[in-house]
Amino acid sequence: MNIALKSWADRNLKGDPILWAIVFLLSVISVLVVYSSTETLAYKSMRGNTEHYLFRHGFLILLSLIAMWLAHRVDYRYYSRISTLALWVSVPLLMYTWLFGTRLNEASRWLTIPLIDTSFQPSDLAKLALITHLAAMLSKRQQNINDIKETLIPVLMWTGVICGLIAMSNVSTAVLLFSTSMIVLFIGRVPVHYLFMLMLVGLLAGGVAFKIGERGDTVINRVKDFVNPQEIPYQAKQSYIAIAKGGITGKGPGNSDQKDFLPHPYSDFIFSIIVEEYGVIGGTFTILLYLALLYRSMLAASKSENAFGGLLAAGLSVALVIQAMINVCVSVGLLPITGLPLPLISMGGTSLLFTGLAVGIIISVSRGETDQIKTGFRGGNTFKRAAA
Repeated sequence: MNIALKSWADRNLKGDPILWAIVFLLSVISVLVVYSSTETLAYKSMRGNTEHYLFRHGFLILLSLIAMWLAHRVDYRYYSRISTLALWVSVPLLMYTWLFGTRLNEASRWLTIPLIDTSFQPSDLAKLALITHLAAMLSKRQQNINDIKETLIPVLMWTGVICGLIAMSNVSTAVLLFSTSMIVLFIGRVPVHYLFMLMLVGLLAGGVAFKIGERGDTVINRVKDFVNPQEIPYQAKQSYIAIAKGGITGKGPGNSDQKDFLPHPYSDFIFSIIVEEYGVIGGTFTILLYLALLYRSMLAASKSENAFGGLLAAGLSVALVIQAMINVCVSVGLLPITGLPLPLISMGGTSLLFTGLAVGIIISVSRGETDQIKTGFRGGNTFKRAAA
């Protein structure tokens, strides 16, 4: 049985096996905690059918794993060719969403896909496209990285436009993407004075978004609430109670009390439910899984024989893990409240699929390195030279 399973995994799950194991563990945690945290929501909205969201989320998890599997089977260099097209598609989608998208919590972040009645966030596509395109541009321009026309202007243009459009309705996602872009550019040997110019572009785009976007006042209010210890927001207070009740070992699976009081316990504050039900031990284990994901991804990046593969794996993994750490920090009160879900765990729609695609691309990079080792080919490490 074990030999047959190992043989099947060797044939179908290429690349870093530890990355696959991390993803499967996070998926199991996701199903368990989402099932628990949606019990009340399902009982109220589905006439007592508490398994409704379990089956729905389980199906989306399965689709994200399929997307991951398909993405990891494709040579990662192919994504360089389609990144520009994806960016050009993202721009009108982001503009249309801001103007005419489905509104929720005073923000237009979603488009409803006809026929299947499923919401889609164009920002998910834009994030994946921008990181991939930056990695592609930098890998091709390592020899003339100081060229303003060939390197700096395209980087400034795409980063400013995409992050600015996302910030119109989702400031936290825009800040996350901009920060990730800065890290990718730094790894890609972009001179520091160019990075300062990019920061100015980011401030300009952010200022425009605050002025004419939808979330400027919300961001200001949340920052004020965060720095004012006398006025703890309701969501944060319920999150702190959940974490305090969890203690070291937790109350056990399905025994959360705060899921009945905490807004969005299945998405924005799902880490609080993890700690309440599985304790500090469960919360620490979850954080360690994300750190292991980052470590294995960066290991694949450092071993990549292609600068594009190294920058791509580094950028995508940094974006995922930074988002996870922001979600955790919000839950424990170290950052103002945001709307960022916990990647690979929070309940979601198409966001799960795009996260699966991102992890699949990272595994594709590790797969390329594994295949080269098996064939006995080892060349110069371009990524290491790019990061030097």
